[in-house]
Amino acid sequence: AQRVAKMLSSSDLIPKNFQGNIQNTMIALEMANRIGASPLMVMQNLYIVQGKPSWSSTFIVAAINACKKFSPLRYDVKGEGKDLSCACWAYDLDTKDKLEGPRVTMAMAEAEGWLSKQGSKWKTMPDLMIRYRAAAFFGRLYAPDIMMGMHTTDEVEDTQATVVSGY
Repeated sequence: AQRVAKMLSSSDLIPKNFQGNIQNTMIALEMANRIGASPLMVMQNLYIVQGKPSWSSTFIVAAINACKKFSPLRYDVKGEGKDLSCACWAYDLDTKDKLEGPRVTMAMAEAEGWLSKQGSKWKTMPDLMIRYRAAAFFGRLYAPDIMMGMHTTDEVEDTQATVVSGY
């Protein structure tokens, strides 16, 4: 595995975070092995945001769709503008049950401060962002083995650190 990591880390086809970094490349190989994904796919979709590893939203959708546990993800979109909401759903291929993730709403986006962040894509691309967030919520509930406890880059960027006194 170390030889493979060394070979990959010497390639200029992998993202800069992994080039010349055998340790990070080895971690990416382990993550790819654990979820049954291509190491290159993992490296191309794993980002460090505010010191935390996080997945691209498109990777979450692709990984859930490729895991063969669920039918392809679908989106139940309702309303528009401030009333826009979305829930991501799929069928469990073993039980045939319809699994639905939590509904994401524009009111939630506003209350959580996702809309007011500097450079927020929620202002310019709400239809896409609401689907990405709904897919991440679905993954957190029904595919934690794929999410590996990590959030999407969008979620990490939207999260504001708070200091809790007394700790």
